[in-house]
Amino acid sequence: MRPILLGILAAFFFAFTFVLNRSISLSGGSWMWSASLRYFFMVPLLLLLVGRHHLKPLWAEIRRAPGAWLLWSTVGFGLFYAPLCFASDYSPGWLIAGTWQITILSGSLLAPLFKQEKDGVPVRGRIPWGGLGFSLIILAGIVLIQAEHFSWEDPSALWLGFLPVLLASFAYPLGNRKMMDVCGGRLSAPQRLLGMTLLSLPFWLLLAAGGWVQSGLPSSGLVMQSALVAVLSGIIATALFFQATDAVRGDMQKLSAVEATQSLEVLFAVIGEVILLSAPLPALWGWLGMGLICLGMAAQSLWTVRAARRSKRLTPPLSG
Repeated sequence: MRPILLGILAAFFFAFTFVLNRSISLSGGSWMWSASLRYFFMVPLLLLLVGRHHLKPLWAEIRRAPGAWLLWSTVGFGLFYAPLCFASDYSPGWLIAGTWQITILSGSLLAPLFKQEKDGVPVRGRIPWGGLGFSLIILAGIVLIQAEHFSWEDPSALWLGFLPVLLASFAYPLGNRKMMDVCGGRLSAPQRLLGMTLLSLPFWLLLAAGGWVQSGLPSSGLVMQSALVAVLSGIIATALFFQATDAVRGDMQKLSAVEATQSLEVLFAVIGEVILLSAPLPALWGWLGMGLICLGMAAQSLWTVRAARRSKRLTPPLSG
């Protein structure tokens, strides 16, 4: 259950991304600057967190497969966070947080792209259909929490707020899982986070250049809020989530359960917008949706634990 608890904590800190990015958008800040500044701030923070003595193994891993590091860091961080910031110009934070829960299904659908060890033989992963049913419960709750708001939104704004988040929902688990395969458990979560941040810098430099051309230098308020996102979401939340996913690496059912905990982001985002941005409380359907989200997450976690225990009982003991 420890990976599940780490996932819940990660969801709490990830929620600040949606609230603060919406705040930046409402104040007229550039999404290009808010996206790139987060990762610029993360570099010195991660260097302090990792420490000089743990950099050597990281450089060795990067030299082992520099192309893979560059590709999957750009996918996992660049194609994840830039679309989320872009969407914040067209959708409120709670709506982006809700749409982001498509990653529950996206992560499960990616299972066939990866292999896992079974009796010492690499076997291509299968979509965990049993756990996917509980993910659909979570998704149904998210539909309820957003239902009344969808009817009030402009259709074009909905698509501009939806399609980028859909892209991000596949990019984040894909990049994260590919980097886990590349590292093979040889790096800690902070080391892997630092490496991916460094190797995604070319993407962020290009995006920052676009922000400079579009709107000039960022305001002090944008810089401050981006720094908060870097600490709360970029460092704390991502490190917690990486620790959770590393703990269940190679087990697609448990990995899907950990990723499902991120559904709580929508609850935390609603609370954050109410407190920080004076957004109205959800209506009755919204509260029912939140209940379904919690129920689905609890049911999937329980199912995962029971499936793991059943698998152990069915595994014959080693002879000799």
